[in-house]
Formats: sequence, C-alpha cells, structure tokens
Amino acid sequence: MLEAASPTLDTLREPVQQRLRRVEACLADMMPAGFEALDEVGEYLLRSRGKLLRPTLLLLSNDVGGVPSKRAYGLAAIIELMHLATLVHDDSVDHSVERRGMPTVNSRWSHQVAVIVGDYLYSRAVIEISRFENIEAIRILAESANQMTIGEMRQLLAYDALGFTQDDYFELCAAKTASLIAAACELGAMVGEPDFRPQLREFGYNFGMVFQITDDLLDYTVTSEMMGKPSGADLREHKVTLPLIAALPALNAAERAGVEQLFAEPGPSDALVQQVIEAVKGRGGIEFARGQAVAFADRARESLTGLPEGEGVQRLRMAVDYVLERQR
Repeated sequence: MLEAASPTLDTLREPVQQRLRRVEACLADMMPAGFEALDEVGEYLLRSRGKLLRPTLLLLSNDVGGVPSKRAYGLAAIIELMHLATLVHDDSVDHSVERRGMPTVNSRWSHQVAVIVGDYLYSRAVIEISRFENIEAIRILAESANQMTIGEMRQLLAYDALGFTQDDYFELCAAKTASLIAAACELGAMVGEPDFRPQLREFGYNFGMVFQITDDLLDYTVTSEMMGKPSGADLREHKVTLPLIAALPALNAAERAGVEQLFAEPGPSDALVQQVIEAVKGRGGIEFARGQAVAFADRARESLTGLPEGEGVQRLRMAVDYVLERQR
C-alpha cells in the first residue's frame, strides 16, 4: 500500500527512477549540435533542468496495464526537449532574468540566442521523433507543438489585458501547458497499452490544467526563496492569471486603481505588487482559483476510472495530489 502522507516528487517517481536515468542519458545524447555556441547553451540547460515531471508522467502512463517499453525512454526525452524549448522562448518573451534560481538563457546570453536555441530544441525534437518512424507519434508531437505556439501568442496578448476572461485563461492553459502533458501521457500509452490512449490523454489534459492553475497560484502564495524567482513575478510582468481574473469584479475603487497603476508602470514597486496581492487575496481570488484546480484534479482522477489497478495508476493519482499541494 502507498502511504497516505502528503506525496513528494521523490515518492511519485520512485518506481521509474532507474528509467529516468536512461531518459537523462537520451536527453544528453540529443542535445549536442556539433556547433560550439549551441553546445554551450545546451550543456547549461541540462545542468539547470527541472524535475522531469513530464517524462515521469510518460513513464508512469507507459506502466499502466502492460510491460514497460524501452521505446518510452526516447519519447520521454523528446517531450523534455519540447518543454525546454517552450521555457527558453517564454523566458525570452517575458524578459525573465531568472528561472529555478539560475539566470535564464536570454539574460546570460541574449534574446537572439534564446530564440535560436528554442528553435533548435524544437527542430531537434522533430528529428528525434521522426526516427521512430511512427506517423501517430509524429502527429501527436506536432499537434502539441502547434498548440504551445498558439499558447505563447495567447500569453503575449494577455499582457496588460485586464479584460482577459476566465475562458481566455483556460484556453491559454490548455494550449501552453496541458497540450504537452496530454501528449506525454498519450505517447506513454501508445508504446505501452494503446487501448488506454484516450483515457491517459484525458488524464494528462486535466493534470496539465491543475498544474498551470496551481503554478499561477504560487505567485500569490509563496515567498521568492521558495519559488526560486521573485514573488509576484507574474504581476511584475503584467500577466493576468486566474486569481486576479476572479478578484477583479469584486475590487473596490481604490483596489481597482491600484491594479491599474501596477499595470501602467513598467517596473512596479514591491509595495504596489504586495498591495495588489493582498487585494486579490481579500476578494476571494485565491479561493476561487484553488476551487478550479480541485475541479480539474477531480476530472483527472475520474479519467483513470476503469484502468487496471497497479503502481502506474496509483502513482498517477499521487501525481494529482502532489501538484495540488506543491509549494514550488
């Protein structure tokens, strides 16, 4: 039996830890470009990469109802390449200077380098997926890449947009985040038990929605030390996310004026950012966003109904709890 304590990332990926090392080796093999300038940035990204959550979900999905496939290693590495490409482009578009406590590619090198590196990672993923000679895998990855590009444009249009609606926000989350996680889970099933592809894709979509909503909540609820980036970073970058969208109609005149002042200033002060955070908290924005995350989490768990019980399904359920409770 899995323990009932709050899940950690380590317990979540315990059954696939050895296979994740194989994924890391695949990723390292895929990175070199044979060109010193690109290789330098690639090595930096490998050193500063995150938690390999998407590859973990792919491997766990691959476990459901069948024998794990060695083909999943390469697919998981490709998914991480796609994720890295998106992060590099996002940081450049946002002019972010730090991610996970380390300088972003655009701040360490330049925005031009970041764009080129992001493009390289995308094209490298296409090369690697074509080696599988599986048109369905290519289609899944291509559709996800297309959706993430749309998500980047939606996010760009969301800057300074106080008229950004809840529907707009959910469409952004679906394209920017949920599309790749859904693809990861479906690809894991495709080289495992293909009959479970629809359910695991649905799980990945809903999980991705939970992940993005909780990620946006962290900007309002945790300290900069916990996040590895400045507290209130989304507000400083004039990003409109669900807590603010939910709170806006309930703000009084003074609170609304504070929000408008923040969005009018290129570099809002810490005091002004904190003032808006407190207004969003006081007007129910945090509670509303948490409620939406819980609703998507329930849908994610429901997506697993009827799948063969086993460690794969158990850990996927655990992943939902982990992402709801995470603090960074």
